[in-house]
Order: sequence, then C-alpha cells, then structure tokens
Amino acid sequence: MSGNLFGKRAGWNRRSFLLGASAIATMGAIQQLGLSCWDDRASAATSVSGQIPFWGVHQAGIVTPDVAAALVVALDVTARSTAELQQLFHILTQRIEYLMSGGILQPLDPKYPPSGSGILGNEFVADNLTVTVAVGASLFDDRYGLASLKPRCLTEMPNFAHDRLDPSLCHGDLLLQLCANHNETNIHALRDIVKQLAGLVVLRWQMTGFQQPDTDSHPHRTTVRNLLGFKDGTANPDSQDERLMNQLIWVQRNSNEPAWTIGGTYQVVRIIRMFVEFWDRTPLEEQEEIIGRARVTGAPLGYQHEEDIPDYAKDPNGRKIALDAHIRLANPRTPQTEANRILRKGFHYSRGIDKAGQLDMGLLFMAFQQNLQRGFETVQNRLNGEPLEEYIKPIGGGYFFTLPGVVKKDGYLGESLLEAQ
Repeated sequence: MSGNLFGKRAGWNRRSFLLGASAIATMGAIQQLGLSCWDDRASAATSVSGQIPFWGVHQAGIVTPDVAAALVVALDVTARSTAELQQLFHILTQRIEYLMSGGILQPLDPKYPPSGSGILGNEFVADNLTVTVAVGASLFDDRYGLASLKPRCLTEMPNFAHDRLDPSLCHGDLLLQLCANHNETNIHALRDIVKQLAGLVVLRWQMTGFQQPDTDSHPHRTTVRNLLGFKDGTANPDSQDERLMNQLIWVQRNSNEPAWTIGGTYQVVRIIRMFVEFWDRTPLEEQEEIIGRARVTGAPLGYQHEEDIPDYAKDPNGRKIALDAHIRLANPRTPQTEANRILRKGFHYSRGIDKAGQLDMGLLFMAFQQNLQRGFETVQNRLNGEPLEEYIKPIGGGYFFTLPGVVKKDGYLGESLLEAQ
C-alpha cells in the first residue's frame, strides 16, 4: 500500500503546504513567543513522571520493562527524495525525544493549528512512553537508493503453514511501536507524529494492545497471562543481562550485516487471533497438556513453580510434558537451541466481534533477535503443526529492522543508514 494522504499524489503546492504547515505552526509561531521546539520540553514542570531516556546506543522500548498499553502502527513512506526521507527521520527524532520527555503545549496564534491535540490537557507527563522505530524491507526498493544497504535477513514476512494473513494488516515501510502506562499517552504521541509527518507518510495499519503485568511477587518481572488464561513469557531471556542481549538481540560488529545496523535488531510482529470461545469449552487438563504448564501456578507440568526449568532429558517420552506441548517445542532447552532464543514482547488485543458473531481478540506478539532465521523462523518452524494451532490463527504483522539508537544530541534516527550511501 502506498500513495498520498489524499488518495492520489497531490501537486507540488499542496505537498509543500503539507510539509511546511506543521513546521510553521510549531516553529515559526512559537519563535514569535521567543521559544523553540526544544524549549517546550525545558519549560515542562519539573515533576515529569516515568521518563525513559531517549538517547543511547539502542532505542528504548526493546529491553525497557513492559507497561500496560501498546500501539503498533505501520506506515508507508511518500517522501519523493532522499532529502525528504532524511527530513522525515529528523522530524521523527525531534518529536519522539520531546514526547518521551513530557512537556507543555505552547499557546499559538489561533490562525495556526494548536501545538498539540490537547487530549492530555496542556501539560503532559512522560508516562513511561517509548516510541521505537523500525524499517521494513519495502523501504529498500529503488526509491531512495538504499537497496545495497538492506539488512541481510530482512524480507517481507512469509505466510507460514498455519497463517491466514490479511494484506491490510501486513508489512510497511516503517513501524512505530508506542508503549506507555496509558492508551491516551500513545494516542497523543501518534497524533503528534502523524501531524508532523504530513505529506511524508501515509498510515497503513495499526493495532492497539493492552496487558496487566503481574509484578506483585517479582518486581523486575512482567510475566502476564494471555487471553487463554496462561502465564506467558516466563522463559524470556533476561533483558537486563547485557552480555546475553549482545549475544542474542543486538547486531554486533562481527556480524555479516551492513555496518550501519550495529546496535539495531530484527523485529517480528505477529497479530495472532485466539478462538477464545472454543478454548473456553476445552477441558482444563487438555488445555494444560497443549501448553505444557499448569494454568493456576504457571509451573511446567510436574513442577511446583513458574520459574522451574523443565528437564526434558528426564522426560524423553513426554509423560509429564507432551513432546508437542507449546513450551517444549518453543524452547527445547538444549545447548544447541540456546542460540534460537528471542526476546518476546506480548500484548493482548480486542477488536470487538467479527461478521460471524465471534469475539475477535488475541495476541499482539513482538519478538526481537539478532538474526531472523536463527531466531523467530527456527522457533516458528518447530511450532508448525502444534496442537495449539486448533485455537489460534496468525492474521497479520511483518518483519522489520529496528534502527540503532541515537547517541549524539545532534544525531537522528536512521542517520547511520542514510549517511552510509
């Protein structure tokens, strides 16, 4: 999907207006007040709550602890030159840093649009907001001369054996992953970004996610129950273990990837519908056998605690945990499969009722890894044909590459890519 916000490509004058209008509103009019776009942040109240640092070798929102609300948005780029593409990434960097810091909406001349949507009022707190930017394979076509710089594993996400992908929910030139304590914070940030990028992008698809982290007994853990009622993400690698993240998640200097990708990571998004009404009519013992865990405690079958590590070597015939149980296929826990581990980030989604009168809800699944083939694709191929497939159906998502972070104050997201040409 591509094109202009107005359905077909607009003329130069209209496009020029789109590219400049928001800049005039947020820069020119503010400067009449003796302020700059950076002054918005500086003039915010000192009690900004829950601020996640923007600057760093890696983008925020990947190893950052999970929060309650997510909004995943795919966009197609309509920039008509590399210069406009660079402008797009400059704007993204400025707006994301500003939004993640919290601030005050400055009053503007009423002849201009307001400086913000106002849905959070004139003053907004950071609210643990992160906005993580990734690029899709389609950005590396012949439009911007980036083909030779495409990450080695980056392709369109294929249809796996059990998928029924809806093209309107797949792929994109760019992906924005917004996470915060509240839905309104994500919506506020998205509207600001879309306004500032008018004429440079068009929305492709979006999905809203939610969760309730279970952190009562484990303050540094965010294990949640999925909409099937089971603990999910227990075996996630420790995101605070820098050595492990360098081994499994972040692209390193000694990789076969283009140099600009160092510090970035591959991101998989999967929108997985769950047939919860069918699941709710399934006997509990069958549910537990399919998953491989006790529903109440989250412990692997035959064990006492959620964190217990199953010893599959002592259960070669699957008497405790079935050979085709989800947790056993996803992570066989052998020395050979350690390299296949991925960092998952999961949220629930609910989209009301489908045309057949069934609940349309499921899992907004995201996973980060250093290598797509070694990570997600290997795990997915092990899961193909599992009994759980009777209750779930992947319907959308895509493969993306999450850009390295911004280290310098005068740097911008995508700088290593665009300046590698």
